[in-house]
Amino acid sequence: MAPAALLLLLLLLLAPGLGAASSACDPHPAQLWCRSPDIAAAAACQAPSRCAHPSHPAAAPVELGLFYESLCPACRGFLVQQLFTAWLLLPAEALSITLVPYGNAQERNESGRWEFQCQHGPEECLGNMIETCLMHEAKNFSTYFPVIFCLESGSSVIKNLEAVAQCLQVYAPQLDGARIAACVQGDTGAALMHLNAQRTEALDPPHQYVPWVVVNGKHTDELQAQAEASLLGLICRLYQGEKPEACGSSGTPEAPPRCRR
Repeated sequence: MAPAALLLLLLLLLAPGLGAASSACDPHPAQLWCRSPDIAAAAACQAPSRCAHPSHPAAAPVELGLFYESLCPACRGFLVQQLFTAWLLLPAEALSITLVPYGNAQERNESGRWEFQCQHGPEECLGNMIETCLMHEAKNFSTYFPVIFCLESGSSVIKNLEAVAQCLQVYAPQLDGARIAACVQGDTGAALMHLNAQRTEALDPPHQYVPWVVVNGKHTDELQAQAEASLLGLICRLYQGEKPEACGSSGTPEAPPRCRR
């Protein structure tokens, strides 16, 4: 067999897509049908359906960062009414969320251990720590966000680890509550909260209130106002990919006053 013919045979055997390219319709590889009108016309029996929906590079999700504190009424309202709803309705490829529970807290280092003072008292510091440790243990956003929603939407605000156990039982029974408790009560939780403090203090511009919304790395008064009015609508406008079915007008209740520093 001639070298050129042997090379062609090897290509057909090793690349099934190329081997299947030739058809009774047209001898050109199927991968080329949509790249040339002439080739597509020659492969008329299959090319129209293949070329009707050309593949496009996937659009990047809208990146949303929420800097908040666990007992701030406005934070709870935004997380429960806006953020959780948008997350439920939009596909993962359209929206990526980062939660940073710290808000208007202050930290100090006491004998090598970080301690925190929170705007709404010790219970808020506990709530921030619980949610931070929950994220650390769960890793997966879709696992821990429903639990945080449960904690933030309850009629009684976070008071102790028993509230976490109840929410875990409903939304994430696979998580080990004892590990979360150990994180909250040990050095790991304090170290994680220190990271939250650093991320919050590094905001540019510095946050003046919470909830503080960062969209694609930016915070402006306009973006904040749009997010609070209709987060779903904002994400739908910013997302550059094919618009999800959920995109459309959405009426939302008036947000509580922000928690200023």
